[in-house]
Amino acid sequence: MKSSGLRVVARVLSQELATTVALLVGVSLVVFLILFLAPGDPFSALLGGGSNEGDERDTVLIGLGLPSTWYGQYFSWMGNVLQGDFGNSLRTGQPVTHTLSFSGMNTLFLTLGSLIVTLVVAIPIATLAAVQPAGLSARIGTILVYLVSALPTFWLGYLLIYFFTTKLGLFPLLSGSEETQEYSWLYALLPVALLGLGNGALAEIVRYLREEISRVMHEEYIRTARAKGASIWRHAFKEAYLLPVSQIIAAKMPFILGGAIIVEQVFNWPGLGRVAWQAAQDRDYPVILAVALLAALVVRLGSFLHRAIYVAVNPRASHL
Repeated sequence: MKSSGLRVVARVLSQELATTVALLVGVSLVVFLILFLAPGDPFSALLGGGSNEGDERDTVLIGLGLPSTWYGQYFSWMGNVLQGDFGNSLRTGQPVTHTLSFSGMNTLFLTLGSLIVTLVVAIPIATLAAVQPAGLSARIGTILVYLVSALPTFWLGYLLIYFFTTKLGLFPLLSGSEETQEYSWLYALLPVALLGLGNGALAEIVRYLREEISRVMHEEYIRTARAKGASIWRHAFKEAYLLPVSQIIAAKMPFILGGAIIVEQVFNWPGLGRVAWQAAQDRDYPVILAVALLAALVVRLGSFLHRAIYVAVNPRASHL
C-alpha cells in the first residue's frame, strides 16, 4: 500500500477510535444510570433491604468513601476504570479484572472458534449456490443450513449433548479429574460447533455471500479475466469474499455474543455469559458494568475491523 493510502487508513481509523471511546462512555453512563435507578441496589442490601433514600443510606455511602449523588459515583467509578480498576465483585470480593480475564479468554475462544466454524461451513455452500444454483449439492447444503438455523440453540445444544455423550460416548462430560483435564480441549468442540452452526447467523451469511458472489461473477472485470484465462477467484476475492465476510461478521457480532450466553449455560462453560447471568441474579453491579463495557467493546471492534478492511481495500471510499 502506498504512503498516501496508509495516511488515509490512519486518518479513518483514528476517527473510528474516537467514535469507539465516545460509544463506550455513553454505554457506561446509560448502564450506570439504569443500575442506580433500579430497585434493590447494593446499598439497599447493605441496609438490609431498606430504602435507597435517607440519612441511613448517606451514612453507608460516606463510610464507603463514595459520593451521595449518582453522577459523583459515576465519575468516581470512571476515574478508577481509567486506571484499570473495575472494583471488586460484591459476591466474591475478588477484583473484577481477575474474574473477567479468565472468563473473557474462554468466551473469546468460544466466539472465535464459532466464527471459524461458521465461515468454514458458509463459504463453500454460498460459493456452490452462486456458481451452480441448480446443483443438488448446493440445494441440499442450503436446506440444511436453513434447517439448523431455525432450531432453538438451547434445544440443539441438549440434543448434541445427548447424542454425542450419552449415545456415542465421544465427549463425556468433564468431571474435573486430572485424566479428563488433560484432554479438556476436546470438550470445547461441542460448544464451539453449536455456537458456530446455531447462532442464527449461518443462514443469513450463506444468503448474503451467495448474492454477493453471484453479483461479482457477473461484473465486467470478471468476464475480462475469464476471457484472458486469468484466475477469476483471485480477482473476485476482495469484493466477493473479504468485504462481505468482514461486513457480516461486524453486523452479526451482537447475535454471536447473545448466542454465547445460551451456549455457556447449556454446556456449563465458564465464560462471560455465565458471569453476566450470575452477576445479574446477585445484583453484582461492578461485574455487570464491566461485562457491559467489554461486550460493547467487542461489538465495536467487529465494526472497526470491517471499516479498516474496507478502507485498506478501497482508500477512495474513506469518506463514506
